[in-house]
Amino acid sequence: MNKDTAHSFHIPVLGIGYSIDTPIKVAHLGISSVISLGDDILIERLREFYSKKFDLPFQAITEKIDDFRAKRITAYLNLVQKLAKDKFEELKATYAQKNSEFSKYIDLLHDSSLIKQKFEQLKQNWNDLDMKEWIHENLPMGSIDVNIMTKVDKENYRDNVKLPVEYNNAYAAVRGFINSDLTSSVVISAGLSPRLYNYFETFEEFYPDQDFKLKKKITLKVSDFRSALIQGKYLAKKGLWVSEYRIESGLNCGGHAFATTGFLLGPVLDEINVNREDLIRQTFDLMKIALKAKNRPCPAEPLEVKITAQGGVGTAEEHQFLTDHYQLDSVGWGTPFLLVPEVVNVDDITLDLLCKAKEDDLYLSGISPLNVPFNNLRGNTKDLEKEQYINNKTPGNPCPKKYVALNDEFGFPSLCTASRKYQKLKINELKTKGLPEAEFQTEYNKIVEKACICVGLGTSALLVNNLDTKVEKPGVSVCPGPNMAYFSEVMTLKEMVDHIYGRINVITRTDRPHMFIKELTIYIDFLKSKLEETAHPRTEKQQEYFTSFKDNLQKGIQYYKDLFSNVKLSFQEKKSRLLSQLEQYEIQLKELPIHQIEEVMA
Repeated sequence: MNKDTAHSFHIPVLGIGYSIDTPIKVAHLGISSVISLGDDILIERLREFYSKKFDLPFQAITEKIDDFRAKRITAYLNLVQKLAKDKFEELKATYAQKNSEFSKYIDLLHDSSLIKQKFEQLKQNWNDLDMKEWIHENLPMGSIDVNIMTKVDKENYRDNVKLPVEYNNAYAAVRGFINSDLTSSVVISAGLSPRLYNYFETFEEFYPDQDFKLKKKITLKVSDFRSALIQGKYLAKKGLWVSEYRIESGLNCGGHAFATTGFLLGPVLDEINVNREDLIRQTFDLMKIALKAKNRPCPAEPLEVKITAQGGVGTAEEHQFLTDHYQLDSVGWGTPFLLVPEVVNVDDITLDLLCKAKEDDLYLSGISPLNVPFNNLRGNTKDLEKEQYINNKTPGNPCPKKYVALNDEFGFPSLCTASRKYQKLKINELKTKGLPEAEFQTEYNKIVEKACICVGLGTSALLVNNLDTKVEKPGVSVCPGPNMAYFSEVMTLKEMVDHIYGRINVITRTDRPHMFIKELTIYIDFLKSKLEETAHPRTEKQQEYFTSFKDNLQKGIQYYKDLFSNVKLSFQEKKSRLLSQLEQYEIQLKELPIHQIEEVMA
């Protein structure tokens, strides 16, 4: 674990609104978390709410103000920073009190934590002055990081005139973060964006200062080593340093799922761990050239690089193995925290659905307007709302926020594919094609499947905080990963952290598969579905994709066979069962019709 963090886990971004105020609740306890910067309207609502709650001055930033999106983000992040910092300072002053927030901070730490052990030693014979000095120098606050999705970068207009690219949504979010008081990371997800990365180059805060410190850091969320290397080098050529590579499972995760070509998490983590020094060396060499060319301060040694991972971890055993075997600085626990109301915003109906969810209730859907597979929960109230619109012969959603209004096939202005206007146009277009009934229904279903997740993923934050939603029964979208099936009880923060560190076990089911096995099964099912969707004869490109996908899965299975056979694992007693399961899935993989049968003309 890194010396400047209190914990070996972090809370990743959870949708748009679920973790939007999580740092206010946990940063003072040393826990790092991530805020989505996707919805500046929701951000402004929460800024007003917290300003009133803590009796702080509030002045609305309306859409009439120039650069309002960036300014809203900056103002909110400054408020979050202030509230978290104030709570942290209050916490440090309560070290001598029983059942205080300071006691909670220490109690939550892993039992092997050096901070915890040192405090236990000091309090045996404490001196107030020494204790205060030690606390000031050794207690870290949790990092308040922010997330920007590169794919959500809508162009914006004023009076039907397109604004400069700097006013695009992702650009404004970067600027909002840069202008804030935070000294933390922007977590970039959804792939490489040369245009956005070029914009990073214009900000002083992303470069090392005279002391070779970074005021603002860059974290890349990636799903394989190749992506980490390509993006890291791209930024390094601009003199920009990637402070963290956050490896996420392609499919065994929550939210949008960016499937790899069969690259499994274990082999990916192994590759990046083995090549860690080479990754750092290659990027540092490029960074030095760029910094010297720009006459900027250039460190003699590489800056700090963290390697973290997330996606499907569910037991203390798995958590410890990931940190020990792959030398990870932190492990992300996302989905299970949806059952911790004191940390995230989950309304009562959604919370109940999450508690009851089993494997079949959690599925990879096509509801996202971004046309990226999206983890979904059956029966969520946003989907019920969508079905009601369809039954009323008015498919599609009102589109008040337009954050993913990115489709321009019907001209200006661009539309969201989940919007009522787009779906009406698309259905009318479909009716002119004269398709057979079955084919028409299939195509119709694809159109109306899309859901308004940019509103749905933020609504829970309004409901939990009793803020006006402008709708009597607003629908809520939620995007848990498959791991939710094995967590079934509402938890306190203490219970969740105790579970992560192995002090208790909150999973009552005995049939939960190991996270690596679960990911493998999801990838095999994903490959099966892709094979079924693809018409014959396949193109050469499609055939190469399927062949590569299968080969990578086969290599992954062999990696796990070697791993479970040779490594002295903490789950030693499960070794034979794990190896047996791998054999079964290897057989399934071999039976998939990867190579198409060519018909021979008589």
